[in-house]
Amino acid sequence: MILRDLIALLDRIAPPHLAEAWDNVGLIVGDPGQIVAKALLAIDYTPEVAAEAKRLSCNLVIAYHPPIFSPIKRLTAPDPMFDAIRSAIAIYSPHTALDVADGGTNDFLADLLEMEDRRPLRLIEPKARQYKLITFVPEPDVERVAEALFAAGAGRIGNYERCSFRSSGTGTFLGDESTSPAIGSKRVFETAAEVRVETACPIARVMDVLAALRTAHPYEEPAFDLVQLAAPPEKSGQGRIGRIAPAAVGEIVAKVKKGLGLAHVLLAGPADQVVEKAAVLAGAGREHLKDAIAQGAGLYLTGEIPHHEALSAAKAGMTVIATLHSNSERGTLGRVRERLAREAGGVEFVLSQVDRDPFSVV
Repeated sequence: MILRDLIALLDRIAPPHLAEAWDNVGLIVGDPGQIVAKALLAIDYTPEVAAEAKRLSCNLVIAYHPPIFSPIKRLTAPDPMFDAIRSAIAIYSPHTALDVADGGTNDFLADLLEMEDRRPLRLIEPKARQYKLITFVPEPDVERVAEALFAAGAGRIGNYERCSFRSSGTGTFLGDESTSPAIGSKRVFETAAEVRVETACPIARVMDVLAALRTAHPYEEPAFDLVQLAAPPEKSGQGRIGRIAPAAVGEIVAKVKKGLGLAHVLLAGPADQVVEKAAVLAGAGREHLKDAIAQGAGLYLTGEIPHHEALSAAKAGMTVIATLHSNSERGTLGRVRERLAREAGGVEFVLSQVDRDPFSVV
């Protein structure tokens, strides 16, 4: 299977626009045109996971945590990223996009608690994803220019392609001595019958689309406007909160340990209460603890939480279950693998056997 087609499937599972603004999701390393026959799923791209991928002849690693978060100045051996590039092993990371997505990381934790009437613990801030490109084209050249824009990635709205709006008008211009106008003469005020073409342009493709516009447009200096479009409100968000069947803390702890395959978890706050409303947040739970308290959750299931926040939760009468960071995330990889196996024919997907949280309870 060609990697770009597999990326399209991964992007449907964990839409990149749902990711946090600080995150670095998507294809981290690799050639979108390369063939993928076998893929390894893991939380972290560690040296152990890198060696496992090579041993199993995997040419794609789906690493939940991006191995690159910020710009790097050099990449040399023995860094696993250098070796991935040299060995043509692609790396794709869904991270917070998978957390937010329906059926993703946080829904996996909510399912462990059999949570009902669930909703996001905190809605995500919508991020602009598109520009509206507006340009003005002489009537005889409209179709040629429009086709070039569409081929470069403009004109998609939902499941529709080649979308545009066109209206006729009159353009005016006066070129100086250095110009070679496609219509009329330099130093002569000209008018031309033009068509205003409006089309959507993904922010990620804007440079390609503008290059296509300049190549296809007959004018030396095609006029255009780029208007950033406000993103519609999202109903998606980080974490989940909802009702659970009334259960003692001990019962919930046993359910979490079994569901995540853990021998131990960390517990803070009341250990003897009955819980009817719970919140979950995969990974680092510090930022969303106040949301869980404010919305009346009696229990908060997360990966990790600092000392003082655990005290705050206990003071508020909330029980906290902390599994260690990546232990709260790893279970969702099985679900991702199952869906990929169903929908990506010809590719073998395997779960890492060496990927584990760096901490253990001894």
